[in-house]
Amino acid sequence: MAVDEALLQTVTTPVLRFYGWRQPSLSFGYFGRFAEVAAEAKQRELVRRWTGGGIVLHGEDFTYSLILPRVDLVALLPPQDIYRQIHGAIQTVLARDSEVALAEQDAPKVSEACFANAVTADVLVRGRKIAGAAQRRTRAGLLHQGSIQFAGLPPSFPDAFAKALCTNFVVLELSPQLLRRAQELAEAKYGTCDWLRQR
Repeated sequence: MAVDEALLQTVTTPVLRFYGWRQPSLSFGYFGRFAEVAAEAKQRELVRRWTGGGIVLHGEDFTYSLILPRVDLVALLPPQDIYRQIHGAIQTVLARDSEVALAEQDAPKVSEACFANAVTADVLVRGRKIAGAAQRRTRAGLLHQGSIQFAGLPPSFPDAFAKALCTNFVVLELSPQLLRRAQELAEAKYGTCDWLRQR
């Protein structure tokens, strides 16, 4: 979470980031209530996201972030359009399965669990939500954090997903300066009880 915020503060070109989890974890949206996830703390590491959205279980999923700086024209589009474009790229990569589709409308909310409730443009396989995301727009740009919960992702998925979003990309390592900034954010914000339990 801290790396994503540090990237949003500093990058001048779009960045697609893939990452994993060191242990079973749970993330919940900025506006979520800690009481709704507190019982999971014995089994999972908990973190409050800077983006909105519901409760997401992590560990077996494929997680990514797309950071769009304000200077990028795509960042100026309505968030729903960006959401649809990103999920359209996921759909394109998984098109070998003819039952991959984007949700045409919001489903009735049945739970605070993100993957229990499809919203417009979420990725569905045979009617089941397999990809969802949440966003936050700031003066610096737009942060899109996504999770794909689909066991059939091929090893080539990360490169194929990146190419579906942008044919001209390069693979980079996070700089020591960015990692230092992320560590500062983790210590001052994401790793604190105040942040985790603020609601």
